[in-house]
Amino acid sequence: FKDIWFAYKKNEWVLKNLNFHIGAGQFLALVGQTGAGKSSVIRILNRFYEIERGVIQIDNISIKDMTLTSLRNNIALVQQEVFLFSDSILNNITLFDNSISKESVINAAKEIGIHDFISSLPNSFDYIVGERGVTLSSGQRQLIAFLRVYIRNPKVLILDEATASIDSATEQLLQSALEKLSINRTIIVIAHRLSTIIKADKILLLSDGCVLEEGNHQELLDLNGDYAKMYKNQISD
Repeated sequence: FKDIWFAYKKNEWVLKNLNFHIGAGQFLALVGQTGAGKSSVIRILNRFYEIERGVIQIDNISIKDMTLTSLRNNIALVQQEVFLFSDSILNNITLFDNSISKESVINAAKEIGIHDFISSLPNSFDYIVGERGVTLSSGQRQLIAFLRVYIRNPKVLILDEATASIDSATEQLLQSALEKLSINRTIIVIAHRLSTIIKADKILLLSDGCVLEEGNHQELLDLNGDYAKMYKNQISD
């Protein structure tokens, strides 16, 4: 991200001269208060919106020079609210793509450690999910979303508050799955729960559309600034 300026309404800047770099295969975390600009970073990376100034590059190529199909085929986005169809677990994972076999889905589930969870459901992968996934917990819906992403092998994985409202037991499953998903992928995580991003290669604390603090978890604790205060408050809670 180089000299990025972005606004939803003209001259009402949401991101202001934003600069940062993440290496291929690294884990970047974005933290900050509501309205800091975290989700806007994700939206402009996916080109849901176009930036006013600056350039976003992947492998030194501007994303404006890429087709949307090419860009989005290489990026997977998992949001806090996962949409599931009223259909089988299997179809919710494959999204009715006949080129993805049930065997490959089962193997992928085993690889990221969620096969036992799916097997515990009535009829396993043939279990029929209620509309929008109402018969599953938010954490279980996230696990299915992780598997949906994993079998498509994206180069960049984005998690937008994906672990914000789950219990600690499911969080452990998600963390384990995320570690497997992270191998040979660039990971960008918007996090409210700071315990989920302590292993990040780089953490950006955003404030009012700018980078207020930057570093890994230990470096930011040593800085004893706003990130350290946020972390200590969450730990004490």
